[in-house]
Amino acid sequence: MDTSHWQKARQSRDPRFDGLFYVAVKSTGIYCRPICPAPTAHEKNVAYYQFAHNAAQDGFRPCIRCRPDSAPGSAAWQGTKTTALRAKQLIDQNDEHDCEKLAARLGISSRYLRQLFKQYFGVSITQYRLFNQCHFAKKLIQETHLPLTEIAFAAGFKSIRRFNDAFLQQLNIAPSNLRSGDKKPTSTLILTLPFRPPYNWPALQGFLQRRLIKPMEWVTQTSYGRTFASDKYKGSFTAEFIANKNHFSVSINIDNTAYLQPVINNIRRVLDLDADINLIETHLSANINNAFTVCEGLRLPGIWSSFEAGIRAVLGQQVSVTAAHNLVTKLVDELGEKEGDAVYFPTAKIVTNSDFAFFKMPQARKNALHNLAHFCALNPENDDLDEWLSLKGIGPWTVNYAKLRGQSQPDILLDGDLGVKKAQAAANPFEPANCAPFRSYLTFQLWQQL
Repeated sequence: MDTSHWQKARQSRDPRFDGLFYVAVKSTGIYCRPICPAPTAHEKNVAYYQFAHNAAQDGFRPCIRCRPDSAPGSAAWQGTKTTALRAKQLIDQNDEHDCEKLAARLGISSRYLRQLFKQYFGVSITQYRLFNQCHFAKKLIQETHLPLTEIAFAAGFKSIRRFNDAFLQQLNIAPSNLRSGDKKPTSTLILTLPFRPPYNWPALQGFLQRRLIKPMEWVTQTSYGRTFASDKYKGSFTAEFIANKNHFSVSINIDNTAYLQPVINNIRRVLDLDADINLIETHLSANINNAFTVCEGLRLPGIWSSFEAGIRAVLGQQVSVTAAHNLVTKLVDELGEKEGDAVYFPTAKIVTNSDFAFFKMPQARKNALHNLAHFCALNPENDDLDEWLSLKGIGPWTVNYAKLRGQSQPDILLDGDLGVKKAQAAANPFEPANCAPFRSYLTFQLWQQL
């Protein structure tokens, strides 16, 4: 997009462009989302920014009314920026704080990473991380009851003094000035997680309903929720779809708020809230040779972790959706950790130590479960799922399914899936390779044709 496109999007307040750029008003010193309900400023007083941190760097402060910190994330499918965008994504997810470790994870030198970041985003990695921490803290201040001290540590700050100084420097407002006095203490945090429309909730709800694992997950006509756990925290969330306001209202219970940001980011991934769905669907429609009508607003239904997705995939090998659902339900019932009414998906260690006597299945399938769980128990931080291919009983379909739903990778075509094959056979011939880099969405579009 260029400035002329941004002008039209701002004037129309089109929610499909929310989060793709930001509008700064020179006369007020404030930057906003393009959907801000404030009176439209004259064009001569407006400056446009692709990223919110660039507006902040130029001295603009965030709008209190439209709250730029609540905009959906920008699309991250730009080829020439892949490495820089991946680094930005990891920082946004609070996955990595150290520049040296971040560079090693991306397979480049720290010096080159700093050059890329400065080239594409106009700020240093340290400056961007600080801005990101402050924006996350701002969201918690305005939407939750959490004390400022707890918010500071949840956002990654090591001291209250550093938090206050950084917040004032980055956002030109003191943290205490954002906190209204009507926040009532409660054990549940309620946050607004926005998305760019369209969002096909009925399709996502139906997909999740057919694969629902009770009591670990729950689905209603307007919501989805589940428990989650790691070795550092446990909790649950329920996401309520608010169609007319283009967001989910998400209630979260977590026993360690220091890990709140990665939990929120994972909820966004599971619900696929950051997809630029108009761009994706336009690309698919142009490359499927009229094979079928693209279903509007179709999202990728994520699974909480790669390990869980891998286990579900192994149990789903060469069986129907119903049979796989019954097997996963049995696994959770037998091995899932129970605390009161909450039931959590079993850990890799627990699955490794099980003999699966409760399963009536070939021993080779049980061995595949054990092999995968043992590998994940020994390599909990390894997100390169291609290494699973060295495990006996784990093939390309299983790995690709885990990439598709456990990592929400956008360009995974499950061409070995029976449903995908049936849908392709019934449609006009087309070349799936032309649909890259969005073949994950093509997979779900094809499933939708069945």
